[in-house]
Amino acid sequence: MAVNVHAQESKIGLINSQRVMRESAPAKAAETKIEQEFSKRQKELLDSSSRIKTLAEKLDKDSAVISESDRIRRQRELSDMDQDFQRKQRAFSEDLNLRRNEEIAIVVERANKAIKQIAEAEKYDIIFQDAAYFNPRIDVTEKVLKILNKK
Repeated sequence: MAVNVHAQESKIGLINSQRVMRESAPAKAAETKIEQEFSKRQKELLDSSSRIKTLAEKLDKDSAVISESDRIRRQRELSDMDQDFQRKQRAFSEDLNLRRNEEIAIVVERANKAIKQIAEAEKYDIIFQDAAYFNPRIDVTEKVLKILNKK
């Protein structure tokens, strides 16, 4: 008795999400937006860091010729400035990461819509996200980029 089995071919695709986040117009626009949003605060932090470094160098240079009480006072001021700087730097990093995650979520949502559009239009059974190895013929990243870049 012979059994006739017809295996249905599955249509598989793959998306390189890192490439989408690096090359898509929405991802680039998000990065530019974040840079503009945070550039002023970043410059202020760099200026504070330079000011603290300059004052520390001046204190080191002057420590031999100033009174003990003046040296202690200046060390305390420097320590307070450094603590304030560290606090501002942590807040900056937290705010930057939060905004970056918000923008990434928007890009990912748009990319997922593009992937779904491709999957439905071209009858894909499954589209994987990233893989250690894949045959380039199943890569749909370029199609996703085209959709994202034309919007």
